[in-house]
Amino acid sequence: MPDHIKFMLRHAGFGACAALGFVGLLLYFNVGNLWYLVSHSAGGFLALAVMTVFFIITFGSVQIGIAIMGLADPEQKDPPRGKLQPVRVPAKSR
Repeated sequence: MPDHIKFMLRHAGFGACAALGFVGLLLYFNVGNLWYLVSHSAGGFLALAVMTVFFIITFGSVQIGIAIMGLADPEQKDPPRGKLQPVRVPAKSR
């Protein structure tokens, strides 16, 4: 398997673990009475599954984005461009 695919899958897994932890904390602390709604309604566990899948997609995507943005070479810097100097621009009056 190519290295870039392994990289993305690894970071997607990290994001999925964070999402599962977040959903677990939401249920444990009963935020918005979520655990009660899940456990006492007919479609509660289906709604929990859908919410968990969407959190996994979101957190995984964010983690992949953070990892890709962090790939920049720290040694690479723009060459100095010199100092900026103000320039007078004439403006026509109305």
